[in-house]
Amino acid sequence: QVQLVESGGGSVRAGGSLRLSCAGETLRFMAWFRQAPGKEREGVAAMYTRDGSTEYAASVKGRFTISREDNKNTLYLQMNNLKPEDTGVYYCAADGRDFPRLGVLQAIRYTYWGQGTQVTVST
Repeated sequence: QVQLVESGGGSVRAGGSLRLSCAGETLRFMAWFRQAPGKEREGVAAMYTRDGSTEYAASVKGRFTISREDNKNTLYLQMNNLKPEDTGVYYCAADGRDFPRLGVLQAIRYTYWGQGTQVTVST
C-alpha cells in the first residue's frame, strides 16, 4: 500500500506563494489535484517520473510548478501569484500503471491519494 502525506497548505493573500509537499513512494505518474467546495476534483499538475515530463491545467500554467526530489521521495507543487480561485483542498496522487499521457490530469487514472491539505487565498 502506497501512503502519500501532503503538507504546506495555509492561508495567503492574493499574489502570494505557497509550496506544497507530498512525501511518499515515487510511482510512474504523480500529480496534484484540487477540490473547491461544491466543485469536482480537478487536475492541476502532473509528472511522468520516468522522464520528468510535466503537464499543467491551463488555469495554473505559468504560475505553478511541479517537481520531485528523488533522494527525499518527495513531490512538490510551487504555487506563485496565487488567486482566490485557487482556494481548495489540494491532494497528491500517484499511480504505477502505464496509461496514455492524455489522461494524466484525470482523477480516475490514479489509485493512491493523500489526505489533502487546505489552501485558502484571500483578496
